[in-house]
Amino acid sequence: MNTVHRLLCRSGMWRSVLEDKMMPWVLDGQDMGDDVLEIGPGPGLTTEILRRRVRRLTALEIDWKLAVSLAARPGGGNVRVVQGDATAMPFPDACFSAAISLTMLHHVPSRELQDKLFAEALRVLRPGGRFVACDSRKSFAMTLLHAGDTMVLVDPETVGGRLERAGFHDVQVQCVERAFKVTAVRR
Repeated sequence: MNTVHRLLCRSGMWRSVLEDKMMPWVLDGQDMGDDVLEIGPGPGLTTEILRRRVRRLTALEIDWKLAVSLAARPGGGNVRVVQGDATAMPFPDACFSAAISLTMLHHVPSRELQDKLFAEALRVLRPGGRFVACDSRKSFAMTLLHAGDTMVLVDPETVGGRLERAGFHDVQVQCVERAFKVTAVRR
């Protein structure tokens, strides 16, 4: 991520957006169960919010420095941080009750790798487990914020079919002006 993007993702302003708007919208009506996987927590603002809402949380972060920083944070004993790649998750099959990805899918550098992430999320979910994701939609502000960054936006019009091809069912997509959320269930 570029410097501006890094600063924004750690800012008090972004924390307020997450706590007051995004997380209530994304988590509304979602039963996440007892053992949740957060895919790509970045600097961990979302992890701080999630850990208060779930019994056990595993945060999977590809960036070694971010994973070490997140693991060093004080907080409830219900968070485990694992450094690893979401397209080849270091977890056994069917071990999580839910998996959640919050504003990070666009950082996965290709559509093919995003599809691998979806397949891996399906693999590590228990039967009946829920996949929940939220990401940004295309905008001028997103383009500016990601100058020099990886930005492969997920199209909310096609993400449902992509998740179904990965093996999910009961896929639901909801769009708002700047973002979309998607939920899907493992059979």
